[in-house]
Amino acid sequence: MSTAVATQRRNRQGNKTLRRALRHPLIVTGSLILLALGVAALFGRQLAPYNPETMDFAALFSPPSAAHLFGTDEFGRDVFSRVLYGAAVSFRVAFVAVAISAVVGVFLGAIAGFYGKWLDEVIMRFMDILFAFPAVLLAITVMAILGRGVTNAMIAIAIVYIPIFARVTRGAVLSVRGREFVSAARALGQGNGVIIFRHILPNALGPVIVQTSLSLAFAILAEAALSYFGLGTQPPDASWGRMLSEGRSFFAQAPWMGIFPGLAIMLSVMGFNFLGDGLRDLLDPRLKNVLR
Repeated sequence: MSTAVATQRRNRQGNKTLRRALRHPLIVTGSLILLALGVAALFGRQLAPYNPETMDFAALFSPPSAAHLFGTDEFGRDVFSRVLYGAAVSFRVAFVAVAISAVVGVFLGAIAGFYGKWLDEVIMRFMDILFAFPAVLLAITVMAILGRGVTNAMIAIAIVYIPIFARVTRGAVLSVRGREFVSAARALGQGNGVIIFRHILPNALGPVIVQTSLSLAFAILAEAALSYFGLGTQPPDASWGRMLSEGRSFFAQAPWMGIFPGLAIMLSVMGFNFLGDGLRDLLDPRLKNVLR
């Protein structure tokens, strides 16, 4: 009976949280923006009216028109098609990089927060060393070691955000570690691994979820910055940062070459930030000052 009651309570709480999320303007706005961009990333090949690498020397620097919604670039390539293809690259790099950093950072933060003492000192001091470097500068340094390419860009961005997830997770674990249900689990003879992953982490995921959304926004910017400097996506592949770099030299002649990929980056960052801020307000308003 108690199990059934607890399940009903969890279902009611979940339904209540879902209704609040659907009424939250930031969550709704961010979700709609990301839904549109997600469709572009997933179905860009089907939606693109042209092959993004097809050159048309009769249509060099054509302004936006019915034939080319976002105009063309210095090779006559359709900018709209390249923006759609670039969405897949930017989102893939961001999601893979943040997934790696979240897994590693959450694991290290949970271990540091649960065990404390010298293990906490060793892990967090190393995280502090990584955290001391500016994010883009650290990513560029890692890329200088690993070399250019999309895969190395994912690894570089993941390394940058591991300390953030570790610090957020450690703080959340410290706030949960002394709760009664943890003491009860110890009294029942459950091992430390079971206590961490079955009891502590599920109750400390609120800050991690919020941080994931915010990190995705910064990962989009980081990938664009790396590609802008020629370290990420390599030609002829399309990415938003690469398109910004290509459009820089022709901004006076064809400003649309840089405006539209720039707008795509801006909307992506806005969408993830809106979603993250809304989740923060929904899950725990006290996270506002901590995360910032």
